[in-house]
Amino acid sequence: MEKKLVPCLVSFVLILCSVSHVRSDASDNRYKVGDDVPLYVNKVGPFHNPSETYRYFDLPFCSPGPKKDKKEALGELLNGDRLVTAPYKLDFLNDKDSEIACKKRLTKEQVAQFREVVSKDYYFQMYYDDLPIWGFLGKVDKEGKNDPSEYKYYLFKHLHFTIFYNKDRVIEITAQSDPNNVVDLTEDKEVDVEFMYSVKWKETEIQFEKRMEKYSQSSSLPHHLEIHWFSIINSCVTVLLLTGFLATILMRVLKNDFVKYAHDEESAEDLEETGWKYIHGDVFRYPSYKSLLAAAVGSGTQLFTLTIFIFMLAIVGVFYPYNRGALFTALVVIYALTAGIAGYTAASFFCQLEGTNWVRNLLLTGALFCGPLFLTFCFLNTVAIAYSATAALPFGTIVVIFLIWALVTTPLLVLGGIAGKNSKAEFQAPVRTTKYPREIPQLPWYRKTLPQMAMAGFLPFSAIYIELYYIFASVWGHRIYTIYSILFIVFIILLIVTAFITVALTYFQLAAEDHEWWWRSFLCGGSTGLFIYGYCLYYYYARSDMSGFMQTSFFFGYMACVCYGFFLMLGSIGFRASLFFVRHIYRSIKCE
Repeated sequence: MEKKLVPCLVSFVLILCSVSHVRSDASDNRYKVGDDVPLYVNKVGPFHNPSETYRYFDLPFCSPGPKKDKKEALGELLNGDRLVTAPYKLDFLNDKDSEIACKKRLTKEQVAQFREVVSKDYYFQMYYDDLPIWGFLGKVDKEGKNDPSEYKYYLFKHLHFTIFYNKDRVIEITAQSDPNNVVDLTEDKEVDVEFMYSVKWKETEIQFEKRMEKYSQSSSLPHHLEIHWFSIINSCVTVLLLTGFLATILMRVLKNDFVKYAHDEESAEDLEETGWKYIHGDVFRYPSYKSLLAAAVGSGTQLFTLTIFIFMLAIVGVFYPYNRGALFTALVVIYALTAGIAGYTAASFFCQLEGTNWVRNLLLTGALFCGPLFLTFCFLNTVAIAYSATAALPFGTIVVIFLIWALVTTPLLVLGGIAGKNSKAEFQAPVRTTKYPREIPQLPWYRKTLPQMAMAGFLPFSAIYIELYYIFASVWGHRIYTIYSILFIVFIILLIVTAFITVALTYFQLAAEDHEWWWRSFLCGGSTGLFIYGYCLYYYYARSDMSGFMQTSFFFGYMACVCYGFFLMLGSIGFRASLFFVRHIYRSIKCE
């Protein structure tokens, strides 16, 4: 099953790459003088609340003609993009000076609405020939005023567009608001507004193929790269110290154990055993809730595969800046196509543990991650609908996602489960399990599950926390992140540290004659996800200016799902590493 899945997934990646490049080349339009170049307004929202966005024309802007919605792809809808034809007409190579876009008389209510959004630092986003444009809607004059009631609120009504071209192609566009051409919104009274714009075309030598590079250069600036490399060096030092320490300690201790146990076998057969050899008859006793453990390992393996493929697409350049919705499309499609891996892994492992009701195990596998994600989505989508935000998915998009789940994810999950059930793989325990379990001795508090999880999660988290800030600032802010190769290195380091620390804690647990290591290794491996969620609290209150019920709900709701996914993925990594280690050490000794 796995051999068949890998070529299919690789083929899919290549297809998705080619589709993405076709998509990027779709805007490779050549224009003649006077041609109408498409300009769309996308959304508006508070600058510090990236999830709280609204349609451009939800605000009382005027339009010179009928508004036409642009057809959106799945990923664009998931990203909250709602593109509509703009009130400005920017024909190719046609300069304009103080052109009137439209006129409107604002009522008292509309003036109050504009004043409120200006006070919240609302920005707008547009796309011109698939190039992004940003700007603020207005400004607040606080100079020399201590009392907020004395503040002056102004709406920008004149935009200056500067467009760079190379022969017959658009290369770059900037938009600047005229700070001297404004509308006073301070008082609740009707106001006549003329929305105006100017256009200036300039020639540039930049090639069309390199026009998106300026958006990615901000994350590659020297001082940013220094911080990223410092993050990697910090992580590498952590890995080297940890692996060196563990390798030295464990190899020396294990070598002494092997020598001691071999000497005991030769000198005194009836000598009482101690340490991890003492529990050889219990260490491979199947855990409680084995169906849940198998489902968790299967889901974690699927999420690990998903992450690897996302990194592959990122490194080959699919997720270039402002490739609207590409990441969300890839997440949905790859998750659906990797469902067979979850089904195969879970069912195969469950049958190895002599489980019988594999159908229930398969249902549990399918619902373990999707269930909490679905409930979170339902709540947050309801909140977005109540706010009339663009984050609220249209009914048609929800139907499409449901069909993907019903027609792709579920069948692949079932097929993978059937293949796993029929694989007839055996557990391969190197020692026999006794009929009755040994009693676990009383252990000190720091050997309990929660202290061990805290210890296991801290080291992997310390290896990634510097990079986390840039990821958060990109996902929950307006910073651009494009250094995926560095992020991939940090991810590999995270996996190595997680595996090593889980193996070390498993050894110490077995040395204390505690044979219930199955769930402990999974929980210790996944505990980094809890630390990441703890970092969410720190980032929200100390490093961001997010506010409001909707933004708070979206941030903590979706980050809970992401951290839960990390818990499952890293938990499966930790468990697999511990299982390999335990099999190895018990295969190296003779046990009766």
